[in-house]
Order: sequence, then C-alpha cells, then structure tokens
Amino acid sequence: MAAWTLEQVAQHNSPDSCWVIIQNQVYDVTEFLPDHPGGAKIVLKYAGKDATAAYEPIHPKDALEKNLPSSKHLGPISAQAGQILSQKSHKKTKDEQRIEEAAKRKPPLERILSLRDMELVAHQTLSSKARAYYASASDDGISHDENARAFSRFFFNARVMRPVATCDPSTTILGFKSTIPIFVCGAALAKLGHPDGEANITKGAAQTGIIQMISSNASLSYSEIMNAAAPMQTLFFQLYKHKNDAIAESRIREVERLGYKAIFLTVDAIVAGNRERDIRNPWELEDEEKGIPTYWSGEGASEAEVDGMGTAGALVANDDRDMTWEKTIPWLRSITKLPIILKGIQCVEDAVLAAEAGVDGIMLSNHGGRQLEYAMPPLEVLYKLRQRNPEVFGRLEVYIDGGIYRGTDVVKALCLGAKAVGLGRAFLYAQSVYGIAGVIKMVQILRREIIAVMRLLGASSVHDLCPQMVERIDWQPRLPAKL
Repeated sequence: MAAWTLEQVAQHNSPDSCWVIIQNQVYDVTEFLPDHPGGAKIVLKYAGKDATAAYEPIHPKDALEKNLPSSKHLGPISAQAGQILSQKSHKKTKDEQRIEEAAKRKPPLERILSLRDMELVAHQTLSSKARAYYASASDDGISHDENARAFSRFFFNARVMRPVATCDPSTTILGFKSTIPIFVCGAALAKLGHPDGEANITKGAAQTGIIQMISSNASLSYSEIMNAAAPMQTLFFQLYKHKNDAIAESRIREVERLGYKAIFLTVDAIVAGNRERDIRNPWELEDEEKGIPTYWSGEGASEAEVDGMGTAGALVANDDRDMTWEKTIPWLRSITKLPIILKGIQCVEDAVLAAEAGVDGIMLSNHGGRQLEYAMPPLEVLYKLRQRNPEVFGRLEVYIDGGIYRGTDVVKALCLGAKAVGLGRAFLYAQSVYGIAGVIKMVQILRREIIAVMRLLGASSVHDLCPQMVERIDWQPRLPAKL
C-alpha cells in the first residue's frame, strides 16, 4: 500500500472518521473515541492532523499497541508529507523560545542548596504545560500549602551528650534497603519536563540507593522504566485501579512479570481534583501565541461546554469509583502475592480499617493537595494516629507524603512513627531541569540535611528517633516568604 498524503489524512477529520498522525504513522482512532480517557474532544482537535507533539509527552511508547487493534495502524505518511511536518515542527512557539532562553540562565548544579532552590529554577525553565500540571493543586491550594505549613507546628526536643560521630540514616521499606528514609512517590508524566522522563529518576535512584515508585500513568512504559533500572534495583508500582477488573488485573500481572516489588493502591483519586491552573493553561498559551487576549463575544459557551479535565482529569477518567474494604482488598489479595499498600489514607479511622484489612502498609496522603481541598495535612493525621491508635504502627508500615522540603520534615515524620516519606514533585522538578544529575543532587541534599538533623537531635540511627523528640506547639512561628 502506498504511503498516505497529508491531503488524504485530512479528509478523516470527524467523529465518523477520525485519523491522526503520530511519528509519521497514520492511525484510525474512530472507534476509540468513546473510550479515550480524556474524552473525544481532545482527540478530535487533531482529527486529520499531526498529533505527535501533543501525544508523545504524556503517552508511553506502547500505548497505541495496547489500546488500538493492529488493523487500525494504517501505515506511514509519504516522504513529502514527512518533510512538510518536519518543517512545521521546527517553528518554535513563544513558550518554546522562553524555555530556551531560561535554560541558558539556569545556575550551576553546585549552587542548588535546597529543594526550594531546585523548584524555583524549575518554575523558570519548565514549559508552561509542565509547570501547570506539576504545580497545580485543588481549588485555592489550601491543602497544598497547609501540607508544608503543618511541619512548622512541630518542634524538636533535642537531646545532647549522645555519641553521633557515626550517624546512619539508612532504613528498610517493606524489607528493601534504602540509604535514607525517603522514596520517590509515583508521579505521572515526567516526560512533560524532560524527554527521558521517568528513566532519569530511575537511574538517579539507582546511583543513590533509594526506591522509586512508578505511577500507572507514567509517560514511559513500565518495561522501559524497568529496562533503565540497575540489576536488583527496587521499584514499586502505584496502581490506579481501572473500573474493569480484567484490565486492572492485566496491569498487575505485567508489573509482576517485570519485577516490581509492591503495589501501592491509590485510593484518594477516584475523580480528578479541581486543578484550575492545569485547566486554564491551554487558554493562556493560546493568548500568548496570538499576542492578544481573548475577550467575550457575547456568545460565550455554557459551563457544561468547558473542558474541566485538564491534563490530570484524563488520567483518572476510567478509574474504579466503587472500591470498598470488603471487595477491593480481598480481590487484590487474590491476584497478587506482592505487598499491598494503600496510598491516600486521610484520617485515623481509615488507617485503623486498613490495619484490620491486613494490608502491608499505608501512605498518609492527600495527593499533594491535588484532590480534596481541605483534606487534613498528612503530618497532622500521622500525629493523631500516634496519639489515638499507636498500635497501628506495629501492624503495618506507615509512610507520608506532601509538603516535605527539608531534612527536618523527614525526621519529624520518622519521630512520629513514619517508616519513610515520599516525595513526588521534587524529583519531577529535579529531573526536568538537570536530568539524572538533578535527581542525584536532590538525594544528596536530603541526605546531608537528614544526617545533620539526626546528629543535632541526638540520634545516631533512625531507630533512635521517637515521639518524645517532637512536640506539637500551639503558637504559630514566623515563616519565611514563599517562592
């Protein structure tokens, strides 16, 4: 069969016949439109056109093979068509021009002293879409901000005259060794920030001896990420359970076969949070590119016509909204022998139910303030769990994430009973700006800070950290201004 011309592809630009071009290959996605997680509207935007630039940063290489029958892979475009598309792709948008200029001005890596330093550089150099997705939070960002502020309500009761010349911050997480009590949380779409995506984090984690959790919605395939891992490297899997049990089971079977070591079932993201920064971004880019703002014509669309999905909404569109303690945990136990951790526990009551359900661990998390606005900060939930049901810590491992910027934050969580803490955004920012070296730098910063805090607190190992070393205060300290 002859290669397709752009004119031939362009004829298929409707819901009744929708073709798209991705990497100079033509695909018939007509029958897939109703099942597309982001809805048909976003696909139809590229009907009859080249969708490569929009598709690649948020989809693994194997997505088309997994979701589209081979009969819908229609073959390549012509060489002439490829040349035309190549010429068009070389025209840089205003946002791309800004990114290039910002990249020239980023500081040497040795001048990055803290996680907030890295975040500031990332906000300057990331694409507008990546920045909006990574930084977005639900509603007014109150839970997002309070996650970090919660750590300021806990002060240390430092002990002195204790031998700390040798200080060991290493630990185990589900029995797997980690050089420091942190791990990389599952965070989607790393390719939005860097073309090598999650593989940067995998390689950086290998070189620093920490564990990485891989999101169901990673922008590299699970096999690509595992192929980037070092021999015997520990990777966990964050499962967003599909509403179709068979599809969910197939995903679990795949990661088991690949060698992932635990399943973190996400329970707090059955629908997307109201992330307005992410939703608004396409409009801002459109106005920037035109050079003029868009004004109301008097015939504005109704609220029902506004696409409120954003980048995040599409990722959870097919997730199971009917999970229960009685059904879901036994089902998951029946199909996997891997440790099961519930990610997204937000109150003491559910922490107790998780222990009664016999899972191996829980992550106290409100999804980085990206889901339910006014969800309690995880550190406060950890504190209440320690006060009200300390026996839970003996029945399963407890982790937290959200708002962690300093070694002091990590150590406070460990004092209250957390086995380790997870960080997501920090590693997305680091790999986006500096690649593998950025990931290594983040771990080095945290290790240095954690060891310094432990020594000043009088702890020579993580086993010395205990609840008596922290105290929740009822006065508000004066905090430095935010970025």
